[in-house]
Amino acid sequence: MSTYNPVTPEIARELADIVGERHVVYADEERLASYAHDEVADLSLAHPPEVVVKPASAREVAAIMRLANRELIPVTPRGAGSGLSCGAVPVFGGILLSTERMNRILEIDTENMVVVVEPGVITNEINQAVEPYGLFYAGYPMSVESCTIGGNVAENAGGGRAIKYGVTGRYVLGLEVVLPTGEIVQLGGKRVKDVTGYDLLHLMVGSEGTLGIFTSIILRLLPLPRTRAVLLVPFADVAAAVAAVPRIMTQGRMIPTSIEFMDRLSVQTAYDYLGESPPHPNIGAMLLIEVDGYDRSQIEAECNAVVDICLEAGALDVYVGDNPAAERRMWRPRQNLAEAFKLICPVQSLEDIVVPPAHITALMPELERLSRQYEVLIPCYGHAGDGNLHATIIKRPETPMEEWEERLPQVLTELYRTVARLGGTISGEHGIGSKRLEYLPLVMDEALIALHRRIKAAFDPNHILNPGKIFQVTVTSKVTVT
Repeated sequence: MSTYNPVTPEIARELADIVGERHVVYADEERLASYAHDEVADLSLAHPPEVVVKPASAREVAAIMRLANRELIPVTPRGAGSGLSCGAVPVFGGILLSTERMNRILEIDTENMVVVVEPGVITNEINQAVEPYGLFYAGYPMSVESCTIGGNVAENAGGGRAIKYGVTGRYVLGLEVVLPTGEIVQLGGKRVKDVTGYDLLHLMVGSEGTLGIFTSIILRLLPLPRTRAVLLVPFADVAAAVAAVPRIMTQGRMIPTSIEFMDRLSVQTAYDYLGESPPHPNIGAMLLIEVDGYDRSQIEAECNAVVDICLEAGALDVYVGDNPAAERRMWRPRQNLAEAFKLICPVQSLEDIVVPPAHITALMPELERLSRQYEVLIPCYGHAGDGNLHATIIKRPETPMEEWEERLPQVLTELYRTVARLGGTISGEHGIGSKRLEYLPLVMDEALIALHRRIKAAFDPNHILNPGKIFQVTVTSKVTVT
């Protein structure tokens, strides 16, 4: 149990003394409201902070945490606010600590092939900075142009390239972290190998801002591929599309950069949104496959192999894009899917389920059953190569809101139980946050949840850092200001 106190005018003045008055937002309802939500569509999950603080250094972050511990005020770290789990939503009000001013690329170390960045750096800016050196950062979330690297590390973000390059955590070599109690610690470094003590570095990665606040990040870089190609492959049904995926890797002896999946509803909705016709009239599912490498002849050989394997697996056709304009055109339907479905109805729940890749075929009939039973739309798209799918539950426009609010928890419960039965879980890359915490017991037993709680308590004895995320926090009382 925790007791939280409000942010008083005196506390706001102390925060201004730490970061400067212009970097504190207090008693300004309109400006505070913009920090009350992330990209989750359900605004009933939004909560405004009492104050927003924008530090510029680890020292300032540490001072804020010491103040918050002394006064028992909750602190919610926030990057770009592009998350999809309400992970940066200040559930209990208090202090919202924005890293937007901590946005510098501190060092590009080409000899060690690392880059050192602050948490507020836009992820895409990292690759823009290191590309002239023939290097790239391979941790690639789909929102690369809007998200910040601190949020990516906090969520262990994945994306379309995870099948070949892995998720964010693979590239995090070091972190400077401010602990909830205000100490500054350095975890890892520029070294590739380190088994000195517990792996606290990778405990922090994916901890959703509940164990510490990152103030600098050391990322491993890779040589920049010289060439790539994209293949768009329509199939008559889901089973044929999914069955082709392991054959590409085993029979073709390759790991593509990405293998994206779209079901029939996703394909049609995306192309309608773009004002274009789908590439084939009988599409039941579609794969978008990208390969990259350092030798043009190798990429051509891999493309030819993918074409042959897909046609043998029942593809209706294969379209190859081997120049930037064609690649952009092929990726557009997948990249615009979220906006396309918002046009149908903005009331929706974008999910982030993950199952073993071979079980995607067993999952799809269950989605269709839930869609019929509860009279909702459930398009499915995502990363076929690693089984991480965005099954988005969308309210039909004619459904009254009262019925939707009653149905959605029932759909989510059945969906998550189905995913667990198939050996999957409820989040592959977006995190639990406050959006999914009540469903965690469906996929994690009580002993494991209790272990999580003990780890949290060891780092954060007063439970002030990002409370109400991953698991419930009981607040005994909160002093109010009259």
